Parts: sequence; C-alpha cells; structure tokens
Amino acid sequence: MDTDDVPPPIRVLIADDQALIREGLQMLLGLSPGIEVVGTATDGDEAVDLAGRQEPDVALMDLRMPRCDGVEATRRITRDHPSIRVVVLTTYADDESIFSALEAGAMGYLTKDAGASEIQEAIRTVHAGEALLDPAVQRRLIQKVRGAAPRPAASEPELPDGLTPREAEVLRLIAEGLSNAEIAERLVVADSTVKTHINNIFSKAALRDRAQAVVYAMQHGLVAPGR
Repeated sequence: MDTDDVPPPIRVLIADDQALIREGLQMLLGLSPGIEVVGTATDGDEAVDLAGRQEPDVALMDLRMPRCDGVEATRRITRDHPSIRVVVLTTYADDESIFSALEAGAMGYLTKDAGASEIQEAIRTVHAGEALLDPAVQRRLIQKVRGAAPRPAASEPELPDGLTPREAEVLRLIAEGLSNAEIAERLVVADSTVKTHINNIFSKAALRDRAQAVVYAMQHGLVAPGR
C-alpha cells in the first residue's frame, strides 16, 4: 500500500488521576495501530489545557478527578473545541454519572472493565462521528426511558425547539433504542424519510448523536410509556 494512502493516526489525550491506569492506557494505545497518544493529564484542568495545546482527535476521560472533574472538563473541551470527541472511561455507571457525562457532550461511555479492543473500537467510532456506549450503559438508558412517566395527554403540549409531532414520534423511538431501519418499519416509511427526520431533530435541538437524543427526550418528557 502506498504510504500516501495511509490515514493519519487518531491523536488521543488520556485524562486519569491514577498513574497506573494512565500509564497502562498510554502503553496499550501506543501499541494500537492507527492510534497515537499525544498527551496525558492527571486532572480535568490539565486535560482542558492539553486539549487546547495538543488538539487531539479524541480525549479518553475519567470522571472522578481532583480540582476539575471529568464532567466539567468534558463540557469545557466540547464547548471550546467542538472537533474533539470525548470518550468517558470510568468505574462509575450510575444514572447521575451517565447523564451528566452525556449532557456535557461525551460521545462515548465505557466502564473500566472494558477490554483493549472495546477501548480501541470506542476511539475509532467516536472519531468517525458516531456515539458508542457500553452495552450495560445503553441498557440503563433504555430502561430509564421506558420506565419514565410520560407527559400528561389531557392537552396537546407545545413541542420543544419547534419539533413537529412526527419528529417527536421519531425521537421517542430513538429513545427506546430502535435503529433507523426499525423506526422505518414501525412508521411504515422509507429509511431515507427517517434519516431526514433525524437530521431535522438534531438540527433543531442542537444534538450531535443518539446518546444526546435520549437525554433530550427524557428532559422534555418525550418518552413512550413503560412497556
């Protein structure tokens, strides 16, 4: 293969206050083809500073760190450097941690029992612009959505951000964990129609990915009744 055809490596920043984990990740990713570690940070403040100076493609972010935690660091990085994708890698998978991280702009969420291949996949997936959640985290989100109380139906509430009733329906189905093809089948429409609705939803609500769409649906009560 011509070296000109080889894509540049994905540049990764690691943020974790535990030296053993930080050094282990640096070694692991340093041996991963197509991935280059460009910096390590011991807390959120340092992560934000390095993100500005090194301009990585992906930041691998712990949540519990001194001075500035991973949620605030994620919020600042995604606000100031929208091109940087954040993958949370943490011990915690409780609802508060998950939703706080996703609301702050994280596109990936893994727990620290993830294997090397899962971490590598998450980095490559979010670098490509897609969200990736640990399967257990995905299940918690869907369970949370399905168990949430729906909005009262006595009167037709005004939908947020100018969403149409059909877009709200598509958003509910996204929050239930359905794929584009499954949504198309449920609504008896073409896949291209579903993609158009999703693009409109993301544009109107300023969402980047399906993970944020789930959080948005819950915040605004746009969830289907528990099944």
